[in-house]
Amino acid sequence: MSISRITPPIIVLHLLLLLSLPLTTPIVSINIIADLSAYPDLSAFTALVSGTTIPSDLSFRTSLTVLAVPNLYLSSSTDLIRHLSPTSLADLLRYHVILEYISPSDLLRIPPWGSLHTTLFQTTGRATSNFGSVNITRDPSTHLINIHSPVPFFPSNATVIFPVKTVPCNLSIISVNSLLVPYDSDLTASETRPTLGLNITKALLDGHDFNVAASMLTASGVEEEFEADEGGAGITLFIPIDSAFAELPSSYSIQSLPAEKKSVVLKYHVLHSYYPLGSLESVVNPLQPTLATEVMGAGTFTLNISRVNGSLAIGTGIVLAFVTQTVFDENPVAIFGISKVLLPREFFGSSGRLKPGGAVINSARSPDAAPSPDDSAGYSGPASRLTSPPDSSIEGAANDNIVQKMIWCFWCTLLYILV
Repeated sequence: MSISRITPPIIVLHLLLLLSLPLTTPIVSINIIADLSAYPDLSAFTALVSGTTIPSDLSFRTSLTVLAVPNLYLSSSTDLIRHLSPTSLADLLRYHVILEYISPSDLLRIPPWGSLHTTLFQTTGRATSNFGSVNITRDPSTHLINIHSPVPFFPSNATVIFPVKTVPCNLSIISVNSLLVPYDSDLTASETRPTLGLNITKALLDGHDFNVAASMLTASGVEEEFEADEGGAGITLFIPIDSAFAELPSSYSIQSLPAEKKSVVLKYHVLHSYYPLGSLESVVNPLQPTLATEVMGAGTFTLNISRVNGSLAIGTGIVLAFVTQTVFDENPVAIFGISKVLLPREFFGSSGRLKPGGAVINSARSPDAAPSPDDSAGYSGPASRLTSPPDSSIEGAANDNIVQKMIWCFWCTLLYILV
């Protein structure tokens, strides 16, 4: 078709179609188990990861590098794995997840003296100093890329074998020839530690402002489950003060929930690890799975932990509660008083109104609702260090997209003038 036969209306239509294209590059969500399962040689490593809360820890992240150990090399660590507690094993595996995208070409640009990279283990609060990071170095003579602890001469290290999978700006899976052990971590501890024997209800009643929560824990039967979790990694409880229940609007009816859902709401107030206040304030990944996450599935019933106006805040997407006091803190149990009842969006939508039987009615967000993880800019406080910076490579792709559209618009306009 010659230029003279192209009619102006067709050119205008093409121009409108180009302008209607999205201006941003979509961010791909990560399903780490699905990505790893595509490779049979990583089946043992995948099985270990799937038995932890790591998939839910990563469900909201969009930029990761996973250091995966193939079956052949993992078999040499069987004795180490067998003697680890579930929590210690999970921490060991978290040390193999770098919280940024590192492409194969990025590895080739690593300086010989190395570069430091934060892992998921650092976000747990159980890593001393920066020992939850890995140092990646490159030998310019052999071109071997090694990964090891930032502590000089610490023996645990691994060598990169080859890149397994890359999703640009999003996910990189790299095979390594050994499990990495973080420095100064008790990964050889026995599977369980003696329980503290704390009576949680008594501790709450001694706090003098938690009578409603104490009675709900006793009536639901979850108190015994919480106390059983005092061993191992321990637990952290966020307990609403009595006035928090009194201030709930009638539409936020917890009592109308079926017993099993009421139990889930109570578990939504508990993290399955011991976090003293200082560790909570330094958590890097704000989205934390709860005991309810373990019941209802990865990626659900998470809490957004952040700093708002200098105070520690717990967000659900409906309400934003603040830590008001420390009720009890002795390893492995921490209990904190909070200003509001934590209402999960999975049961209460954005309005807190429930259909008969506990189904959700979605409506506009309540005025005091905490922003969801997707619109965290709605928080009134300044951006905290818990929020990951935007991926510059994604922004660059979006800018390239805009430039291409401008070029197309120029040519379309020129054709229109010529005809």
